[in-house]
Amino acid sequence: MKLAIVRQKYTAFGGAERFVERALAALRAKGVDVSILAREWQGDTGGVRVDPFYLGRTWRDAGFARAVQRLIAERRFDLMQSHERIPGCDIYRAGDGVHATWLELRGRPLDRFAPWHRYTLAAEAEMFHHPDLRAVICNSRMVKDDIARRFGVADGKLQVIYNGVDLDVFHPRLRTGQGLALREKTGVEARIPVVLFVGSGYARKGLPSLLHALSRMTRRDARLWVVGRDKDEMLMRKMAQTLGVDDRVLFLGPQVDVKPFYGAADVFALPTLYDPFPNAALEALACGLPLLTTTTCGAAELITAANGAVITAGDVAALAANLDSLCAQAPAMRDAARASVAHLELSPMAAQLVALYSRLA
Repeated sequence: MKLAIVRQKYTAFGGAERFVERALAALRAKGVDVSILAREWQGDTGGVRVDPFYLGRTWRDAGFARAVQRLIAERRFDLMQSHERIPGCDIYRAGDGVHATWLELRGRPLDRFAPWHRYTLAAEAEMFHHPDLRAVICNSRMVKDDIARRFGVADGKLQVIYNGVDLDVFHPRLRTGQGLALREKTGVEARIPVVLFVGSGYARKGLPSLLHALSRMTRRDARLWVVGRDKDEMLMRKMAQTLGVDDRVLFLGPQVDVKPFYGAADVFALPTLYDPFPNAALEALACGLPLLTTTTCGAAELITAANGAVITAGDVAALAANLDSLCAQAPAMRDAARASVAHLELSPMAAQLVALYSRLA
């Protein structure tokens, strides 16, 4: 079976890319010939370059979509699975969720009239209504229900396949190895709680709320470590200074290897405005970190009182109170956090994907 996975820019840090990396070896072991179609990529992924000329991001996305559609017409692959909103693909993986929902939750109604947003909304609607769309892979029930409600996609086309996580790599034992070493390196004693945030796109993932909550916590010694890349990092640094917490916030930039940071942390906080299902949440839970997230994050589907907390996005008071509670209870919640993702190892995810591809091919 020849499967093409379409992702415009394939980098080491994106959630869609990490999903693909996790699935590639397992899929190939099951006899699936996988090719990556992208403008550019990192690593040995068997990539096919699709890089038409463009100026501006609207032309960029539209030109890439047209180039992929030409490849679809050539029938070089048995199945085309796109991680971009491209009408005519066989399978769409809705890892980025629904753009229309993101614009609503963002609270900027005029954005929908901007050229790129207009294009993306139109492409999204056309894709979901296209007769050649045979399946949509949703990484949470939240996304599945949203697509069904907005676009009327038949239930039989909507497949919930949670992201998989390598339970051997992401493990609570990281705490006694890499975690303690990182704490020693950064001068943070074992008794001091560390709240970890991992993500790019600080505003969407709720970092401003997290900085405000840190300033309102009862626990005044708690530290916040921020891993990720964002053009507004300097703005976030200034916000931390204004709030008087800059001495307790460490901006660490993007990290190829996040494992030491999971090992050193006590709580994982992702108070996101909208997130279909972040891989980082799975990794943190697998490492035994209780998770604090929001009702508009797909990872909330795994959270109970035993392994974390769920709040409304933007509720700083609830965020601060729950951070205090989780910092105090974190050691007692590690086993429950780990157990909540025990069923999401890589092999079952790959088996679900192969079963879907086999049925469609």
